[in-house]
Amino acid sequence: MIAVTNLDHGKFTRTTTLFHSLLALDVFLLFFTGYGIMFNDELWWLIALLGGYTGISAIHRIAGLGLVALIVFWVVLMVVSPTGRSNFRTIVPTGDDIRAFIQDVKFVVGRADERHPNARQFGGDKSGSVPLLSYIGKGVVFIFSIELTLLTISGLLIWSKTGLVDFFATKTAAMGFVVFHGLLGVIMLMGVMFHIFEHGFHPAFYPVETKAFIPRSMIPESHGDDEEPETTGIERLELAPSWSWVANLMGALTVIGIVSVLVASIFDEGYPVPRELAIGGGPTNLLLTVGVNIGIFVLFVGLVLSMYGNLVRIRWERQVERRPGDRTAADGGQPDDD
Repeated sequence: MIAVTNLDHGKFTRTTTLFHSLLALDVFLLFFTGYGIMFNDELWWLIALLGGYTGISAIHRIAGLGLVALIVFWVVLMVVSPTGRSNFRTIVPTGDDIRAFIQDVKFVVGRADERHPNARQFGGDKSGSVPLLSYIGKGVVFIFSIELTLLTISGLLIWSKTGLVDFFATKTAAMGFVVFHGLLGVIMLMGVMFHIFEHGFHPAFYPVETKAFIPRSMIPESHGDDEEPETTGIERLELAPSWSWVANLMGALTVIGIVSVLVASIFDEGYPVPRELAIGGGPTNLLLTVGVNIGIFVLFVGLVLSMYGNLVRIRWERQVERRPGDRTAADGGQPDDD
């Protein structure tokens, strides 16, 4: 069986796991196509690979409609499903989250001896003594949700440029909305690149965080131990020999990609920044071109890790089918697939 610890327990249901994978695939498609259009000079090869401007625009719009469908599905699930409502309550910030944030700030500046228990997912405490999501995890969920919603609304309006101009009455205002869509996408792109590094190259999960792909109903609580474990089991993990250099390399590439995409969004002329507001630059800047392509490479690594996580899930399901006694719900009862 694939080695897991109590750190892997109880993140997603089967429905949420599938939704997470579909959303990731759709967002990656939106990024590849959207930034192929946005940085068309630096990413000319990506435009050619995806069928030229006509092909890449069509894929971007299809992926956009897919995002709308996924958002509608998720909202309906949150409203009509008991599991969905329970999940929503789980991600709502609490007083402990606020206290954890304050104590973490004090810890960073040397005014506290330790982090708040709510923020110690990897401190070796029992899995039941710390929340599934820290205030950081909850913040990521809310930030991504807001960004995806705003990108969807602005993208649908931009789809019909004539209608957008009529809605805002002036061409300048309409162009401003296009800039908003592009720059918001840049912000989300940077967040996704950091998300890839955080969850793909954390020493406890490298090379992929399995609990994001394996439904919690398929992960046994005890792992065959006779007694209830006192800790999460993190102290029993061993670092993979390749982790150090791979994590350092990906960390450097992530930083380069984030900085390059941010700078390129300012220096490149045209979409999403109007020519009148651009500082200069463009494809003649070799370092900027290399940096933007490094950012796309980081996204590609994220896509590969997502596919690998789903392969791990398939392998796990096959192993569980061969050993049905291992399939125990996280609460000790019968597994529930929603």
